[in-house]
Amino acid sequence: MKQLALVLSAFVTIIGAIGLIRPEAVIGIARNFETPAGLYAAAGFRILLGIALLLAAPNSRAPGVLRVLGALVLVAGFVTPFFGVEQARAVVDWSSSQGPRVIRAWGGFAVALGCFLVWVLLPKSSVA
Repeated sequence: MKQLALVLSAFVTIIGAIGLIRPEAVIGIARNFETPAGLYAAAGFRILLGIALLLAAPNSRAPGVLRVLGALVLVAGFVTPFFGVEQARAVVDWSSSQGPRVIRAWGGFAVALGCFLVWVLLPKSSVA
């Protein structure tokens, strides 16, 4: 499960990096999730990431932090389908209307979170 958590965390980092470099590309990606199937896909990703983080937490560098983050992501995943297509569309429309700074800010947050998760999940170095 730790490997899955690492892969999903790296994916979060990559999407965040795309948001930093090409904010318009992230809006394009987000538009794909403005459907019922898209919301379920986003929910599935969040639920999978949350479970992976929770199960990987005991063998991580920061088990308590990873448990909290995993639980938050898991809850977000279960809530996502109830968000609704219209609300998702409104969020994407608002984000795109704010210009690239807002998207880059969220991209930076995603990069920081993803990198932190990857670091927490990597084995401790035996070199001092």
